[in-house]
Amino acid sequence: MRKQIEERLEQLKREFASGQKLLTELEAQQKEVQYTLLRLHGAIQVLEEELAKNQDDSSEPDSLTPLPLDTESFSASPNSASL
Repeated sequence: MRKQIEERLEQLKREFASGQKLLTELEAQQKEVQYTLLRLHGAIQVLEEELAKNQDDSSEPDSLTPLPLDTESFSASPNSASL
């Protein structure tokens, strides 16, 4: 019985370590995606501002609506830890 418990304990420890590794990888991937979205939002904003500046007075205004962005979910830098 003791041997079975020890084997199960080792199995659970391996699964736990594997889960921690996966979580770390997913958190890093999430930060990369958030950083990319932040950069894309900035580029979109710049292009929308350029279009607004260069708009012809005689043409009808474009219906450009700024994209909503939850900036609270972004960290100060892509490499800063959130935990």
